[in-house]
Amino acid sequence: MIEKVITLENISLLDFLGIENQNIKQIAQAFPQSKIISRGNEIRIQGSTPEIIRINDILNSLIQHYNKFGMVTEENVSNYLTQEDETVLDEDKDDVLIYGTKGFKIVPKTPNQKALVTASRKNDLVFAIGPAGTGKTYISVALAVKALKNREVKKIIITRPAVEAGENLGFLPGDLKEKIDPYLRPIYDALDDMVPPEKLKFYQENRVIEIAPLAYMRGRTLNHAFILLDEAQNTSAMQIKMFLTRMGPTSKVIITGDKSQVDLPKKQKSGLIEALNVLKDVKGIGFVELDGKDVVRHKLVREIIKAYDQFDEGEEDRK
Repeated sequence: MIEKVITLENISLLDFLGIENQNIKQIAQAFPQSKIISRGNEIRIQGSTPEIIRINDILNSLIQHYNKFGMVTEENVSNYLTQEDETVLDEDKDDVLIYGTKGFKIVPKTPNQKALVTASRKNDLVFAIGPAGTGKTYISVALAVKALKNREVKKIIITRPAVEAGENLGFLPGDLKEKIDPYLRPIYDALDDMVPPEKLKFYQENRVIEIAPLAYMRGRTLNHAFILLDEAQNTSAMQIKMFLTRMGPTSKVIITGDKSQVDLPKKQKSGLIEALNVLKDVKGIGFVELDGKDVVRHKLVREIIKAYDQFDEGEEDRK
């Protein structure tokens, strides 16, 4: 059992909590497994992590309602409790994965992105391969956040190898975490679009969302988790085998990578490329190939990828 404290600032307690705290009592009745205590301007929640997250969401919605209308009624509380129960159903409409922090819908925008969503529904392990900008990581993170929100998993684990793209990690300032964080920045950027800052901080503090280098996965068994291995083209054969054997019986895994952007030493073979060959005939694994048509960044990115592909083909012909 864990605890979270919400402080009500610049709020009339009577108008927010209701007469004899009826509004809080109504929320407490909806979550009998948790304990909700109101003392002064503090609301203390004790219970399991998933329930605390749900209660925290409802209370934050009620605070926003109060700031807009100046009071909260028992009917308002009932409506927000109902909305919480219906959220999962609403999000399945029109291919919506989740709603972003700014209210926009996060949806697969191309046929191959939709294929990735479908493959993830049908398989516990999916390889999503494609060039930069095709949305493979972004859609994968959205799928993980949706699974957590729908209580299909208890945690999200996102990892990637800390391999330099032509730069030396040792020359970066700071401790190990500060050196590694730049490599994880794309993951943080995606999560910032999908999870409100306060909730993301809460998730990370309680290890509901873990973002860590691949080396930190050794020796772990990952159960009840949605796991994303990003930039897998920069894994060694030993690393990707280690990662794949971490899967617990209730795990969901997506592995993303770009075979054209391997930053390993020239003599070292990419573990991703080897895994694709080794596992291609294994039933229960999904394989999705994205290409330049799936690029959702600036239109020039698509042309850049096309130009490099043509150049690489010319190089092969000249050899």
